Amino acid sequence: MECGKIEPERVNTRILSASEVSEAAEILKNGGTVAFPTETVYGLGANALSESAVKRIFKAKGRPSDNPLIVHIADIEEVERLAEEIPPAARLLMNEFWSGPLTIILKRKSVVPDVVTAGLDTVGIRMPSEPLARELIRLAGVPVAAPSANISGRPSPTTAAHVIDDMDGRADAILCGGDCGVGVESTVIDMSADVPTILRPGGISASRIEAVIGEVRSGRGLSESEAPKSPGMKYRHYAPRARVVIYGDPSEVRGENVGVMAFESHTAEFEGMPLVSLGSTPQDAARRLFKGLRELDKLGVDVIFAPQIPDGDDWAAVRNRLYKSAGGI
Repeated sequence: MECGKIEPERVNTRILSASEVSEAAEILKNGGTVAFPTETVYGLGANALSESAVKRIFKAKGRPSDNPLIVHIADIEEVERLAEEIPPAARLLMNEFWSGPLTIILKRKSVVPDVVTAGLDTVGIRMPSEPLARELIRLAGVPVAAPSANISGRPSPTTAAHVIDDMDGRADAILCGGDCGVGVESTVIDMSADVPTILRPGGISASRIEAVIGEVRSGRGLSESEAPKSPGMKYRHYAPRARVVIYGDPSEVRGENVGVMAFESHTAEFEGMPLVSLGSTPQDAARRLFKGLRELDKLGVDVIFAPQIPDGDDWAAVRNRLYKSAGGI
């Protein structure tokens, strides 16, 4: 959504256009919160070095305090300010995939407040490729802690309209941009231990990472007593108000007040039903998933039927998000 299509008199949070990025940066400098676009999803940002500012993120989202945040930077050199150790393999990943949808977990310096890391000795760092996001961070002059700009547990926002739906009256400002190009959150890889481990699949596939640093491991789920090193590991995420049910065959889709998500090749089988196409490729599905869940939710359906996602590395991020939206942890 462009800022010009938003009716300011109906919105309680300040709406800023891309040309007003310096004003958004001032809000961050002064301890406020700003929702802003990245290539993955919209984030809700605050000064990562200010405990009081970061606490406002948790309050706005209703986010559990043991769920760590990702710190966003504008230049690779800023990693030195935040990380105690930067293994050579981590530098290879930065050089290959930054700027872009990859978060790297490293041992942190004490300058990073405990509230950002949920008390862990590690911090997740990312350099977004969205130019407006990097300009905001540069002008603010501080690293920016930013989870997705939605109420905790709901589908992540990929448009300014989604952010307004969840964050109106909760964030100090929303910096408008276009739709997010990737559509799902960044890949998170833990480089703080001996064996690199992917904790959350995302826009950079495991195979692409392995082509740079060799074999990596996939993380497991967590018990209730364990602290997550990355967002998206422990709690229910990405869930619309409607119940999400995964179907294997179109004949399983039934009910009176239901919506459907389907791959393009199967959309004709659901004619006459509220329907969202996931397209034909992993990239299509990633861009359309959260937007589709929100669209069907707005129609007031009770159940959203969504297709099984193919196996394979390229589909891992979509599979992870959709199955978690259906109640998986």
